[in-house]
Amino acid sequence: MKRRIIKRFAYVLLIVTLGNMVACSKRNDAAIPGGGNGIDTVPNPPNPPQEDVFDPQTPGITVKTMDYKGGNIDDYLLYIPDTYNEKKSYKWPIVIFLHGVGEIGTDINIIRRVGLAKVVAGKQFVMIAPQCTANWWNTDVLQQLYKEVLKKYHVDSSRVYLTGLSMGGFGTWSWAQTSPEKFAAIVPICGVGTPLQACVLTKMPVWAFHNADDQTVGVAGSRDMVNALKKCGSNLVKYTEKPNGGHDAWTDAYADDALYTWLLQQKK
Repeated sequence: MKRRIIKRFAYVLLIVTLGNMVACSKRNDAAIPGGGNGIDTVPNPPNPPQEDVFDPQTPGITVKTMDYKGGNIDDYLLYIPDTYNEKKSYKWPIVIFLHGVGEIGTDINIIRRVGLAKVVAGKQFVMIAPQCTANWWNTDVLQQLYKEVLKKYHVDSSRVYLTGLSMGGFGTWSWAQTSPEKFAAIVPICGVGTPLQACVLTKMPVWAFHNADDQTVGVAGSRDMVNALKKCGSNLVKYTEKPNGGHDAWTDAYADDALYTWLLQQKK
């Protein structure tokens, strides 16, 4: 009888002890954020905004090498306005200039004497003038260039402009039709686009130039694109056509201050 009572007492004592251990465990779990596994599951605070880094650049025109390898662009001319380094909080508009067939090759300095690069001194924007080393402008390679320059330079992504002459005029139409979201405005000079796909540029400010007597690239190249844009409902297209001047429609175009006044007013 006595042994039976002792056994019952020991059994009750065991139950009470186990109960206390469970309660203690629950109290300890409550003291640990996220539960009883000892791992803090409180969400991490949001990352602080990244600092806007300003890298000083050499004013004027310098030669830069493209980081991306394997394409048909190795080098490009970079033009930096005189006050670029003083305005550390200002994001500059940027113009990408595409040359013509005559400048294909590996002598980057030839680009200095052509089109926009020839007259860019004193302009209040950053200019990028790549050199096509072979064949034709490749949109995929140009996309890589676009990413690089927006990352490297203190420029405004909502004010990226594209222009080009002859082969560069073709390239301007083609790149803009491929990626209209990248540009705030385009200026194709004596080029040819794809009229059947013109409607992708309905909301794009465009100023095209061509001479009526152009025997190298027929004037229909610009006329057809302008007419197609108007049929798509665009009221943002401007077109300047002169009766003579041959293939060189760019000298007068890039010499006209009105072009830059219009261009820099455009913003995505």
